[in-house]
Amino acid sequence: MQKLLFNNHQNKPPFSRILCLGAHSDDIEIGCGGTILKLLDQSQDVDIHWVVFSATEKRKEEALESANSFLKNANSKTILIQEFRERFFPYIGLEIKEFFDQLSKELSPDLILTHYRNDLHQDHRLISELTWNAFRNHMILEYEIPKYDGDLGNPNFFVHLDELTFQQKVSYLVQHFQTQSNKQWFDEETFSSILRLRGIESNAPDRYAEAFYCRKAILI
Repeated sequence: MQKLLFNNHQNKPPFSRILCLGAHSDDIEIGCGGTILKLLDQSQDVDIHWVVFSATEKRKEEALESANSFLKNANSKTILIQEFRERFFPYIGLEIKEFFDQLSKELSPDLILTHYRNDLHQDHRLISELTWNAFRNHMILEYEIPKYDGDLGNPNFFVHLDELTFQQKVSYLVQHFQTQSNKQWFDEETFSSILRLRGIESNAPDRYAEAFYCRKAILI
């Protein structure tokens, strides 16, 4: 289990190697884009491995452009856009698990950002399950995605966002994912609302926050 470090006196970022996992092309940005922006603003000595499991054609282009925007201040970045069949993840789980097995052999991140285990979208849920299956000694935070299913829960880990970071996250989402603009939920109001709600719950000084579920952590 990765140790959670506070008051780091060595002037090194507590998380210098980060793995971001998203089932679909906009999931990482919606769930933890603000956290990524904030971490990279605090330190550019951060290496990020960014994996999108399902994106084809135009959505693949959007995913790549968006990732490059969010990660422009990273020390190094590796962006992988896979083409596993959307909405069918549980039925092609063997292929995805093999991908995870290989990923776990290549990487040992300080922090992993992945889907919430109780997310009602079957693709999201499988990615969360396989994250824990493949990475057993790492700090894992599970992010949330607002949607029709109404599966938002009671998160126990928050990252406060300042006004600039909040605005940057929302702006990038609207700018890069034009194929999603016809969906009634995909707009600035949705993204602002969930960030404002989590800001209220965590008493964020600048009003906005991203929320996560942390199953295990070691504090020293």
